[in-house]
Amino acid sequence: MGIHGGIIAVVGMVSEAKLLAGCDVRVIIGGGQARRLETDLEAEVAAGATGVLSFGLCGALDPALSVADIVIASAVITDRESIPADAAWSARLSQALPQAKFGALAARDEMAPDVEAKAELRRTTDALAVDMESHIVATLARRHDVPFAVLRAVSDTAAHTLPMAARVGLRSDGKADILAVLRSLSAHPREMPALIRTGRDAGAAHRALSRAAQEISALGFQAFSAS
Repeated sequence: MGIHGGIIAVVGMVSEAKLLAGCDVRVIIGGGQARRLETDLEAEVAAGATGVLSFGLCGALDPALSVADIVIASAVITDRESIPADAAWSARLSQALPQAKFGALAARDEMAPDVEAKAELRRTTDALAVDMESHIVATLARRHDVPFAVLRAVSDTAAHTLPMAARVGLRSDGKADILAVLRSLSAHPREMPALIRTGRDAGAAHRALSRAAQEISALGFQAFSAS
């Protein structure tokens, strides 16, 4: 999507990338592979990207957040530091999406799959939510002195533990790993109701994220990162 030299959108899954179809951005899919994502993004930024957007789903750390809430990051908290998002870009996103929650977002290579892990991350970071791509975006954007922003939708609340089938359901290419899900369900059949709920919540988050992308696209993605 898009051309080299414009905005790069970083997502974790193919389903998230599809929400940006027709938008004037180039998309990189992480697929849960942190080192590969770092290499791919490094090449794109070095080739002249004007901005990087971390886009997709996230897990809530703040108990006040609900499924499908939109989160715009004021900063990304890695396991080492807090990196501020571009203030002007984030402000433009917040103006375009006044319903969005604004605050720090934590990001790690590994997911925070259960209530206990989310609570500990909330305690140590005071972040609103967590994802698996934004720390890579923030670190590389700062290294290359390009603006970055984060736009995410909550797919699981702070009170929700993800079933094992959801934790193994992503292939390295960002597509759903149906066989892994079925194997997990075979080993943990009682998790079926939780998996159905997780899928329903993810669908609601995708729809909220799609609406947000459409609102921004109508105004022009490239304009949002202009200094």
